[in-house]
Amino acid sequence: MKGLRAVLRLLAAVTLVALTGCATVGGPGTKASTAPADIDPWENWNRKVFAFNETVDDAIVKPLAKSYRDIVPALVRTGVSNVFGNINDAWSAANHLLQGKVGSGLEMGFRVLTNTLLGLGGVLDPASEFGMTKRSEDFGQTLGRWGFSNGPYVVAPVLGPLTVRDTAGFLVDRQTSASRLPDTSGAQWGVVGLELVDVRSRLLSSTQLLDQIALDKYSFVRDAYLARRRDALFDGAPPLDDDFADEPANPAAATPVLPGAKPTATAPTTPGAPTPPSSPTPKTEAPPAPPATK
Repeated sequence: MKGLRAVLRLLAAVTLVALTGCATVGGPGTKASTAPADIDPWENWNRKVFAFNETVDDAIVKPLAKSYRDIVPALVRTGVSNVFGNINDAWSAANHLLQGKVGSGLEMGFRVLTNTLLGLGGVLDPASEFGMTKRSEDFGQTLGRWGFSNGPYVVAPVLGPLTVRDTAGFLVDRQTSASRLPDTSGAQWGVVGLELVDVRSRLLSSTQLLDQIALDKYSFVRDAYLARRRDALFDGAPPLDDDFADEPANPAAATPVLPGAKPTATAPTTPGAPTPPSSPTPKTEAPPAPPATK
C-alpha cells in the first residue's frame, strides 16, 4: 500500500512540475517537433524522461520480460493475462455505463460474469468464444466523454506516454486494478511487477520493430499514442478535421476560370440603392439573301 501511494505521489509531482512550467520548451540538442506547441509544450522535459525510461527498460524491464517469456509456459502466461484482463474488464464495464453506453456496458458486464464463472475466475476466456467482444474503456476516456480536454502530452517516469487528462484518469484507474486486491504492500508490489512484466512481454516484438523503423522514436511514440487515444475516445470513428473538409468554405472560390478569360468585377451595392441598368446587347443584322437565279 505504501509503495503504491509513493508511486502515485511521484506521478502527481511530475505532473505538477510540468503544469507549473518548470520544464523549458526546446533547448540545445533537442530535435524539432512536428506536433503543435499546445500538444507538446514540455518536449524538452518529456524527451529527458523518455530517455530515462528507455534506459530503465533496457537495463531492467526488457530483460525481465524476455526471461518471463522464455521460462514461463505460454499457457500460464495466457492465463495470467486473462486474469488481469478480466479484472480490467469489470472497470471497463463501469466506464461504459458512466459514458452512457448502456448496451456495451451490459455486454462487458456479461463478459466478466461469463469469464469469472465459466473461465475459472478469469484464467480462461470463454466469453470471446461466445462472441462477446472486448471493448476496453478507462477513466481517461470517460473524462473525455464528459468534455474534459486532452491537455498537453507528458511522459511520466516508468509509466511512459500520457496526457494531463489521462494522468488524472490513471490515478482513478489504479484504485480498481488487480494490485489493490492483496492486503499487504509486499503482495501489492508483486502484482504491480507481474502486471508490468506481463504487458512488456507482449510488446517485445512491437518494440523491436519500432527500434528498426523509427527515425525519431520519441516523436513516433508520441504521435502513435495520441492517435490511438483519439481513436479510442470516438470508438474507432474520430471526426474529420477541418483541414480535410470535402467542400471548400467558399463555393465561389472553387469556380474554374477559363484560360484567357477576364474575370468580371461586380460593383458593391448599397442597401436601398437602385440597381444599375445592364448595358444593352448590340443587335446584329442578318446578311442579305443572295439574288435568285433563273
